[in-house]
Amino acid sequence: MQSSENSQTTEANQTQTATPDSQEEIKIPGVTGDATTQTGGITNSLPDLEHLLKEAEIKAAEHHDAWIRAKAETENIRKRAQSDVTNAHKYAVENFSAELLTVMDSLDAALAVENATVENFKNGMELTQKQLISVFDKFNIKAIDPKGEKFDPHQHQAMCMVDSEQAPNTVVQVMQKGYKLHDRIIRPALVSVSKAKDS
Repeated sequence: MQSSENSQTTEANQTQTATPDSQEEIKIPGVTGDATTQTGGITNSLPDLEHLLKEAEIKAAEHHDAWIRAKAETENIRKRAQSDVTNAHKYAVENFSAELLTVMDSLDAALAVENATVENFKNGMELTQKQLISVFDKFNIKAIDPKGEKFDPHQHQAMCMVDSEQAPNTVVQVMQKGYKLHDRIIRPALVSVSKAKDS
């Protein structure tokens, strides 16, 4: 009696194990989480991957568009800067030229005078020179007239050495004035310089 009960229990257990409705989990090696497959239903993660891929493609397209725009803007800035530099070189003396026009007008007026005396010409030239000096001052152009000063090779160009009572390397005579713009020498002064005395 007991043995027949035992055999019925064993059969029931075997039947339970073999039922197709049971939900036994099967693990796929190397895959975790959502990719777990069950015998009763498969959890599929492909829609999530497709969604992530679409998002990544959209972001990549946005980044590409932003890069194209930034590249175009950089190119435009470079072209504008190049144009500004070209114009700066081309029209750098525009203001200076406009100021010089008054000097030219004075010279034209002086030459238009008929039967002018030498004195009148001299007075006209002095007034024109004053106008020119005024323009030079306005634009920081200074004359270099170093007579009696120590010779400076950065500002003066020695044309000859002469005997003189002055100390050696002193500018004795200025043959042509020099000029500088701010601190830059435009033209050195042409000078004669005193020699060292022979002992």
